Amino acid sequence: MDPIRELELTMTRRQLFGRTIMGVGTAALSQLLHASGLGFLADQEDGLPKLGKPRPGIGGLPHFQPRAKRVIMLCMNGGPSQLDLFEHKPKLRELYDTDLPEDIRNGQRLTTMTSGQTRFPIAPTKYDFKKYDNNDDGVWVSELLPHTASVVPELCVIRSMWTEAINHDPAVTYIQTGSQLPGRPSLGAWTSYGLGSMNEDLPTYVVLHSKVSSGDADQALFSRLWGTGFLPSEHQGVSLRSSGDPVLYLSNPDGVDSVLRRKTLNDLEKLNELQLNQFGDPEISARIKQYEMAYRMQTSVPELMDLSKESDKTFELYGQESKTPGTFAANCLLARRLAERGVRFIQIYHRGWDQHTNLTGNLPKQCKDVDQACAALIKDLKQRGMLEDTLVIWGGEFGRTVYCQGPLSKANYGRDHHPRCFTMWMAGGGVKPGITYGQTDDFGYNIVDKTGNVIEPSIETFTPGAVHIHDLHATVLNRLGIDHTRLTYRYQGRDFRLTDVHGHVVKDLIL
Repeated sequence: MDPIRELELTMTRRQLFGRTIMGVGTAALSQLLHASGLGFLADQEDGLPKLGKPRPGIGGLPHFQPRAKRVIMLCMNGGPSQLDLFEHKPKLRELYDTDLPEDIRNGQRLTTMTSGQTRFPIAPTKYDFKKYDNNDDGVWVSELLPHTASVVPELCVIRSMWTEAINHDPAVTYIQTGSQLPGRPSLGAWTSYGLGSMNEDLPTYVVLHSKVSSGDADQALFSRLWGTGFLPSEHQGVSLRSSGDPVLYLSNPDGVDSVLRRKTLNDLEKLNELQLNQFGDPEISARIKQYEMAYRMQTSVPELMDLSKESDKTFELYGQESKTPGTFAANCLLARRLAERGVRFIQIYHRGWDQHTNLTGNLPKQCKDVDQACAALIKDLKQRGMLEDTLVIWGGEFGRTVYCQGPLSKANYGRDHHPRCFTMWMAGGGVKPGITYGQTDDFGYNIVDKTGNVIEPSIETFTPGAVHIHDLHATVLNRLGIDHTRLTYRYQGRDFRLTDVHGHVVKDLIL
């Protein structure tokens, strides 16, 4: 028998159902999904490229009217010290170099870096704090973040974040994917899958990596942190580079012009469609879409990366470092440009916040890298009328201990990982501005209630005053118009979701 004919007749039971589902599903989806209802396309200011036709997500989303159209997540990888930035504990200075009371630590699991210490001496911050009032509340901010202090009226500061993870890789994997184990879809991938894109000429989900002034970017970042896990691969984050082609192989190779590239892609699409019709593998469909996206990005990405039309006033707002590709300031400016152009989810990574020793040598450098740009991003979005529908999130994977790791002096000290309480902030996108949420004890070690009693939060139930990673994710999805319990994907016989079987929307944080 002709082997080609034999191949054509080959059809497994799975392929039969796959073809049937593809045909019926496509017909149904064509009626259910209308881009105009999911794109949230806004009128654009003069000078901006017109957004391409949006790509819808899955049917039935958003579940309700969203307050945010997009998310900008500022990831301070390594664990910023809340005690030196946002947790004002002046009484600790009276306890310098005394041992942390055993009943405060209460048998907490320690890392291998400090588990062998014979004592746990208290290390008060050497930095001064100032309270910035807004209505009846106030936010304490360290002298290391003067620009962030200027946007306190826009900030929703959470002082009672907590996580079970105590080491970097499981902790950062947790806050990015909702699981300490690798292999799950990232928050950005879930958002892309659920809501789709507002612009067909740029990826739905973009990742930017920043240079670090301290030179101590110890913790590795793996592409799985912005990956899709078991979701279709078209929803993965696309990393933009600061030198050379922003995306690898974006430019045509020597001897290939745009006409030849287009003809090649047309032929390749026909071959892929033959495979798609035969096997019904959704990854083939994703591959076709990615090839087309890459072709459109040859025009859209160079225009995006060209900052020549930005005003001197804008560069002054973000700081002169915003003119240097790859800096955190330049990436924040790019984030605003991506948001204007309809990118749904934007992440900026800044490494080097893992100060086990020499905290006072490196933390000021880290803060200088990000402080002005974070504040500028909020101000820039607000003056353009975009902050109200853009959710900005700042924070790391956990916090730092009140006790010192390594040598202690009043001028310098180090801090170990601390998952029991740490600080993050959000702004815009339907969260309450100018508030603080949650409290910690006098040592900044445990979450406490309003009467000062220690809270032992549980992942199983929502504890008022405490915000778990799953609660943060549920709240972010809520601002995007998504019920986190209903955004699911069936894989290996089980319906998975970002928050697993946990998570609660923290209603005290949202408008």
